[in-house]
Amino acid sequence: MSPAARAGIRYPWAEPPAEGAALEVAEGILWLRLPLPMALDHVNVFALDEGEGWTLVDTGMHSRRSVALWEAILAGPLAGKPVTRVILTHHHPDHVGMAGWFRKVHGAELWTTRTAMLMARMLTLDEQAVPTPETLEFWRNCGMEPRIYAEREAGRPFNFADMVHPLPLGYRRIKEGDVIRVGGRDWDVRIGNGHAPEHATLWSRDDDLVLAGDQILPSISSNIGVYATEPLADPVGDWIEACERLSDHARPEHLVLGGHKLPFTGLPMRLRQLIDNHHGALHRLHRHLDVPKPATACFPPLFKRRIGDSEYGLAMVEAMAHCLHLWHDGRAERSIGENDAWLFRAI
Repeated sequence: MSPAARAGIRYPWAEPPAEGAALEVAEGILWLRLPLPMALDHVNVFALDEGEGWTLVDTGMHSRRSVALWEAILAGPLAGKPVTRVILTHHHPDHVGMAGWFRKVHGAELWTTRTAMLMARMLTLDEQAVPTPETLEFWRNCGMEPRIYAEREAGRPFNFADMVHPLPLGYRRIKEGDVIRVGGRDWDVRIGNGHAPEHATLWSRDDDLVLAGDQILPSISSNIGVYATEPLADPVGDWIEACERLSDHARPEHLVLGGHKLPFTGLPMRLRQLIDNHHGALHRLHRHLDVPKPATACFPPLFKRRIGDSEYGLAMVEAMAHCLHLWHDGRAERSIGENDAWLFRAI
């Protein structure tokens, strides 16, 4: 194979495993796929054989359907062996949702980064019947469309507790620079950021494998959003820095096992695409901000397609993240407009 062909993005498997089934992607590593009740309708989970049991990397959301599916998987593809450890790449509910269940029902150890654990526990315990004043203020700062604002102000907001089993008090911390033994391999822990704070990725020292979570995905870009919990954050800057740093370790032959879509090779090219995509979006956004505009007026240059109601929330927080990055970078100024909306104008 030519160097150019090796560098390109390739998909060794054209189709994912069927629900409840598993595919072996490397010796002792099974790829499972769990359903999600959203547009991105699945999450990938990987089971690593420890001999007498399994280590899971991520878990899917918690629901009655997920419990039934996991019980069938444990009896079927996992051959009746117990799950003895769960490693979480980051705190989002489609990854952490079943971790507490595996701890409570099966006694599995929970390993993750400190920030992922604290965020997951905080958000799971912070159950809300109506949006908080801080959330409403942030939505106004974003310039949320009045119709959507009125609907969401009156409704019950999304709660982690709806889709995440209660988490245990204790866990084992992993951090940048650690080397951990999983599934008969030694893995370097390398930390990403942007999509989620202190997002763990695992890089095998023994073969060309990367367990990437949502830090590195093929064909789609991970959502990078700002939220009321940290309304002046700069996740776009964190994302670009992480992608550039991880690029130093990337090789074309790495098989990347990500949290969504298909496993792939061609990691250096994909990281360059992820970096360039955001630089391109920022350039288009800078040109768009010729007069002061709220984040919600910035969908066309960022997404280049119509945003419907079901996508509106994620699009809004990502647009705000890009506007704030220009502001943090000194390329835009920020003022207050009508109804508390933050208005951004290019400098």
